[in-house]
Amino acid sequence: MPLKVPAGLPALQAVCDEGVNVEAFDASASDVLRVALLNIMPTKETTEADFIRLLATSRHNIELTLVKLDTHKPKNASPEHMQRYYKGFGEICNEHFDGFIITGAPVEKMDYEQVTYWRELQGIFDWAKRNVRSTLYICWAAQAILYHRFDVPKYLLPAKMFGVFKHTLLQPELPLFKGFDSEFFVPHSRHTEIRREDVMRAEGVELLSESQVSGVYIMTERGTRDFYITGHSEYASGTLDGEYRRDLAKGLPIEIPCNYYRDDNPQQPPVNRWRSHAEKLFNNWLDFYVNAE
Repeated sequence: MPLKVPAGLPALQAVCDEGVNVEAFDASASDVLRVALLNIMPTKETTEADFIRLLATSRHNIELTLVKLDTHKPKNASPEHMQRYYKGFGEICNEHFDGFIITGAPVEKMDYEQVTYWRELQGIFDWAKRNVRSTLYICWAAQAILYHRFDVPKYLLPAKMFGVFKHTLLQPELPLFKGFDSEFFVPHSRHTEIRREDVMRAEGVELLSESQVSGVYIMTERGTRDFYITGHSEYASGTLDGEYRRDLAKGLPIEIPCNYYRDDNPQQPPVNRWRSHAEKLFNNWLDFYVNAE
């Protein structure tokens, strides 16, 4: 797929080095989809690669704009990287986009109002409603938008939801799920949850997919093209492994990620059970919601 990213972005080269085919972007193409990524994950380049890897499987011409918050300076990314490759929200707030992705963030244990950039993020949520055709809210962003729009609370889990879990569809006829198997796998990595009963009580929210173990997965607001996704379908094969070993090195309480390593042995390599699902999810989103009038 032709994909345009900020010139020189290291994540693009990293994805190409994996063997992913990213075609040259045709600036004269008339069918370009403008997609923005608000990246509030701590590992910026890893997250950039995660989404580029998936967008590169699409048949569409995509122009990807990387967006940063104006009221927050990330601790784990160099100022040079953010200055060179990202636009502040204030720089793009007068533009319209076909698609918008808002990532998770490492602030899930905090009350929303305690997050330093909460007010700006609320403004972005409202802006997206007016200026974006279809938006994906990922992990903490899904929890945050459900709280902002529908007052759905989150709850601290007794132990981290960590691993790769089996999911099912409640509305398999939706275009978002074209080509999906009846059961499929999704990585999760979070310390909080939103509960099914609260989602079902929220007027206008529809539950589309869930897991018996990891709970609600994909939701939407009825009559919109917005999707709230609690898992990390975009994760690369080794991401959970990196998180597991990071927490072990810090002496934090962490269990082996469920259903992830071969034979559940962390000395064995991870088994990627979710890649085909992730590609279908993002391609269907682009085909039927971002591209559609």
